[in-house]
Amino acid sequence: MSSRPKAFFINGGAGRVICAVPALEKYAEEHPDEKFLIVCEGGTDFFKGHPKLHNRVYDNWHKNLFHDKLVDMDLVTPEPYRVWEYFNQKCSLSQAFDIEINNKGVRDLGRPTLKLTQDEITNGKVGVKDVIAKTGKAKTIVFQPFGRGVQMKGDVVTDPSGRSFELGNVISIINKLQKEFSVIVMTELPLNFQTLGCKEQVATPSNLPIRQWAGIIKNVDMILTCDSVSQHIAYALNKPAVSVLGSTFPVNVSYPTCENIRVLDMGEGARIYSPIRITADEYADMNNDGIMAMNEKIENVIVDAVHELYNNCVKQ
Repeated sequence: MSSRPKAFFINGGAGRVICAVPALEKYAEEHPDEKFLIVCEGGTDFFKGHPKLHNRVYDNWHKNLFHDKLVDMDLVTPEPYRVWEYFNQKCSLSQAFDIEINNKGVRDLGRPTLKLTQDEITNGKVGVKDVIAKTGKAKTIVFQPFGRGVQMKGDVVTDPSGRSFELGNVISIINKLQKEFSVIVMTELPLNFQTLGCKEQVATPSNLPIRQWAGIIKNVDMILTCDSVSQHIAYALNKPAVSVLGSTFPVNVSYPTCENIRVLDMGEGARIYSPIRITADEYADMNNDGIMAMNEKIENVIVDAVHELYNNCVKQ
């Protein structure tokens, strides 16, 4: 076995990065003397301020990183999607990272540590209070309806990955939620929700860095989300969330055993596992296309789940 320290290359979106944190925390605990590094190919945002990992983290574009550090290290690129337990629905994304990084099998992991500064928390609080002042509703919710695979073609919103809400359902659900909640929509799409049919003003902060969104999530009452980053931020911050899934499996991408996260599975019995980062599977993707489409009955189930979780986990 090599005595060289390791450099772990972490790639992918922000949610995937958050899911890598518990395994790297375990590695730090179990290898206290190793001067290992973490090289981020998609940004260092969620390692910033981490008590065990911050000083080990580099962007992959860091000047002279290879010659100064990596040339004398073993380079490791964990790929959780290629872990047998993951693609056979025996473990979560965090556990698959742990198998790749620590090779200890499927085991319980703690919540990832997400350190926000007082300034980030305060900015989130001010932003949420401003939304409440405009809507007159004290209950607050962040709604992230679209995943990373969403595309906007003209005025049509599509998601070939089968993870996102459909736009018509988004408008209807917002209208239902706004009877009691101030709704803050987390999206990068340039959508005017009032023009699209929302009856009241919808807060849509634009061009916010992801850590500012974490500050907002810290200060709202709860989250409604598809399979995307906000559910992982909510889990890290112990924030109640309703997670609505379509093409992806709850055990893989969400937290079905967590007391303050309610998972609603749109794809149960209908989805086919799409072997992302393994092979292209046209049949699975075609099967899962449209799997998040909802009728009004399903919309009401989602809104009822929001109210129930609020009453159980937020309302004192």
